[in-house]
Amino acid sequence: MSIETPSKPSTDTEKQDRMKFGTGFIAALDQSGGSTPKVLTNYGVPNEEYEHDEAKMFDLVHDMRVRIMSHQDFGYPRILGAILFEQTMHRNVNGLNSSVYLWQERGVLPFLKIDNGLAPEANGVKLMKPIQEISPRLETAKSLDVFGTKMRSVIKEPNRRAIYAVVEQQFDYAKTINEHGLIPIVEPEIDIKAEAKKECEQILLDALTVHLMKLSDEYRVIFKLTLPEVDDFYKEFTDHPKVLRLAALSGGYSRSEAVRRLSRNEGMIASFSRALVEGLTRDMSSEDFGKELLKSIVLIADQSGNGQA
Repeated sequence: MSIETPSKPSTDTEKQDRMKFGTGFIAALDQSGGSTPKVLTNYGVPNEEYEHDEAKMFDLVHDMRVRIMSHQDFGYPRILGAILFEQTMHRNVNGLNSSVYLWQERGVLPFLKIDNGLAPEANGVKLMKPIQEISPRLETAKSLDVFGTKMRSVIKEPNRRAIYAVVEQQFDYAKTINEHGLIPIVEPEIDIKAEAKKECEQILLDALTVHLMKLSDEYRVIFKLTLPEVDDFYKEFTDHPKVLRLAALSGGYSRSEAVRRLSRNEGMIASFSRALVEGLTRDMSSEDFGKELLKSIVLIADQSGNGQA
């Protein structure tokens, strides 16, 4: 069954309303150079096929993404948005830039991974490396139908000062992104293997709340957070006027575990990567690939925004 895309919002305000009230989830298709080899291994592509050839590696992973994005079931209302690696944004799907294709053909709000990766760990966190040439990159993204951006930091230990520094860096960039007419996804990921994960979550909640209070009233953000240990722990953000949407990252959980945890958090939608593509392999027939992808999409979409215990 193919997706029937309803009429698309035409103004920025209407697009924000789609993000805030629309159905479905945000697909994360933004693996960069460091994470791509594992993605390809899981997809059934041996390392020997592209070893020492980065261009070939990115060609192979783009082929996988095209297969996903162009599938008849990848679109609104089950897929609300999709996060793209910058190189992917500039590559084509069916003759269009990937971001343009997602919006114009599938009704999916495109996001650009804008960060340049992580700095070395210090004080139990990994800040983002400085984001170079951010203004021209944002202007280019805006011209290619991109709705927003995504930037990721990592928290491993409950160091209050360090976690506040993570959130401050995220919000500093978020303000610049808002000023360019785009909506930032703020993603301070907490490592699911952190020994003091609950303590990290409490500090992060406090830091996010403080920085939301400082954010100008006209600015909007999306939060993408690790699925919490306590159900509905971040629920207050689902009603916050400056938060368009509260999304969850799968963080290495299996698809079944990620969906189970998501189902216990009311109002939270998925923004999954590994959990979305779990079970997909290159050698699958078109029919089998479509069935497995649809199963994943339906499973994740059905629990996004519900929070039914």
